[in-house]
Amino acid sequence: MAKGFTVDLRRCQLLGLAGSVVLTAGGETAGALPVRELPSLASGRAALGLVGVYFGVVLLIAAWVLLGRVVRGPEPPTPRALLVVLAVWAVPLLLAPPLFSRDVYSYLAQGAMVDAHLDVYTHGPAILGGPLADEVAPVWRRTATPYGPVFLAVASALSGLTRGEVPAGLFGMRVVALLGVALMAAVLPRLARHSGADPAAALWLGALNPLVLLHLVAGAHNDALMLGLLGAGLVAALGRWPVLGAVLVTLAALVKVPAVLGLAAVVALQVRAGRSMARAVATTTAAALATTVAATAAAGTGYGWIAALRTPVSPHNWSPTSLLGRATGDLLRGLGSDLAPYALPAWHALGLVLTVVVIAGIWLRRPRVSPVYALGLSLATVAVLGPAVRPWYALWGLFLIAAAAPSASVRHRVAAVTGVLALGVLPSGGPPDSEQLALAVSGGMLALVVLWQAHQTSNAPVLGRTA
Repeated sequence: MAKGFTVDLRRCQLLGLAGSVVLTAGGETAGALPVRELPSLASGRAALGLVGVYFGVVLLIAAWVLLGRVVRGPEPPTPRALLVVLAVWAVPLLLAPPLFSRDVYSYLAQGAMVDAHLDVYTHGPAILGGPLADEVAPVWRRTATPYGPVFLAVASALSGLTRGEVPAGLFGMRVVALLGVALMAAVLPRLARHSGADPAAALWLGALNPLVLLHLVAGAHNDALMLGLLGAGLVAALGRWPVLGAVLVTLAALVKVPAVLGLAAVVALQVRAGRSMARAVATTTAAALATTVAATAAAGTGYGWIAALRTPVSPHNWSPTSLLGRATGDLLRGLGSDLAPYALPAWHALGLVLTVVVIAGIWLRRPRVSPVYALGLSLATVAVLGPAVRPWYALWGLFLIAAAAPSASVRHRVAAVTGVLALGVLPSGGPPDSEQLALAVSGGMLALVVLWQAHQTSNAPVLGRTA
């Protein structure tokens, strides 16, 4: 930025709000709409909407980057002021259709299945039939759910409240996700203070992050509920309530299983507080087992979720192990080898082994890092080396790295990755083609032109102004 260009909290707030509003408007024709409302790209409405979505995304990213300058400035905003900015940026997205993924339709269908006493761990939403099943992405219609009983209980309760009405269900799921984001934002300052980090910087990276707004709020992903409960559990474990911490972390894992790694942090925090390792492990294990039994019994879904963790991933997933598996398989097929079908499973198994090795190294390294930071690095490892990768999976580790990063340089590198990932998915949630990519790039470039022109105008001398 040129010398003399000034940025303040209000300008960042208004720029991000403009991005959210344009993003929401574009999503009305380019988002993950109900199938009966999907317009053809050739109609022009969807094309204009796609341009608008990426225009808004770039504005939102720019507002977030500029807000980072304010946070690092001589008069940084208070955490309360940043929470206001988060609310302002998020409110327009509450009115948007689902964006960047159709997973929320799967959530609704799975909740309806539980409500109808159908086994979600054996059957996919196709068995449900009707219009709701039609909204689920085809690749997942016959796939059992990998989600735990806590999330299914929430989805089932929501299904009962909305009586299967899709618009009401979508809004309800977004409210659930927003509550998860609110819980994330509430616990970040406390985790940051414990870790010796700046609470404002933690909120900027961990809660106002574009990935949070685009995928947890606009996409209504259940990762928001998982991370909110995980953060609340860690805060409880930091205080005088390690058992409550173990309960909350276990509830997070019963939404999505990666959060189970948080139990290691609960144990480590107790040991740091002066408790013996044996006592910490025993109380944490007992609390986790009791919570699992109680939650599973209350949800009424049984223990099929354990076997369902082997639910297959999309064959075109772009995780490193999946990419290497497909490349190796193609090579072996080209050589006429009968081992080609085993290439993908072998790379996934290797990814699992590497995950275990890396996580062990994180927790056993000397000097020891803080339990919160170690957990963040561990969850990031799971997201990168796992068989499936989605942009919002980056938030598993980023949320805690934001709270406990040992230096500003770590936060800057993570922020750079965030900016790239925020541009990585189309608003429809579907695979891109060349025409859609061209429209998306056009929208982003148009936003950059507008931002540059605004920057130039702000630095232009005013006629008649004296030195």
